[in-house]
Amino acid sequence: MLLVIDVGNTNIVYGLFQGDRLEHRFRVESGRGRTADEFAVVLRQLLDMHGVDPASVDAAIIASVVPSLTEPMIDVVRKSFGREALVVGPGIRTGLPILIDNPREAGADRIVNAVAAFDKIAGAVIVVDFGTATTFDCVSAKGEYLGGAICPGIQISADALFSRGAKLPRVEIQKPARALGKSTVSAMQSGIVFGYVGLVDGLVARLRDELGAATPVLATGGLARLIAPLSTSIDEVYDDLTLVGLRILYERNLP
Repeated sequence: MLLVIDVGNTNIVYGLFQGDRLEHRFRVESGRGRTADEFAVVLRQLLDMHGVDPASVDAAIIASVVPSLTEPMIDVVRKSFGREALVVGPGIRTGLPILIDNPREAGADRIVNAVAAFDKIAGAVIVVDFGTATTFDCVSAKGEYLGGAICPGIQISADALFSRGAKLPRVEIQKPARALGKSTVSAMQSGIVFGYVGLVDGLVARLRDELGAATPVLATGGLARLIAPLSTSIDEVYDDLTLVGLRILYERNLP
């Protein structure tokens, strides 16, 4: 089995593939204070809970946007499975020309998403990933990674509002019944959710102006299923886009 590891600022997502089929998916908090041994214990417990024999894991690939966790994840794979993980970064074969000013600074997660999206669409595509930050990544019809946009994630935006507004309560991020709020809580939910939908649709409209109006939009990430039904620009939610992209990259880099 292939173990794919997506290390994000908030969560680490593990996926286990048998061939091209995703058999298991585990999500844990990134916990930057944890050691490799602690991460290894948690992962082995998750495998045991799902009846997965660690000996069945014969390969691994890692995409990390948290430098301080990259080496611990490499160490987890080495100690737990006796394997050397492939790490997404400069020098890896992506199959996509990276047409930005400095290709080495492109986030691993953004490249992985672009690879998976182009593999699915086989044409120009925009990927919106609702993570700690929300990223917009554009791929041309020729399969070239063109760059995109990065903005604060919806949770970060809400947390800033809660912490800086002395009289504003912390509210749950959920779809409000209407845009016109009749209480502080409903007004905040309207502003956070509908305001963010407006941000997404506005940015996608500008990107489509530059790429072509018919460019499809895929959404992924933790809050994609909250925002997508309210958006006029998102065509499809693809929950496992990053994990699938990691599998594709591993296969492209086989000896």
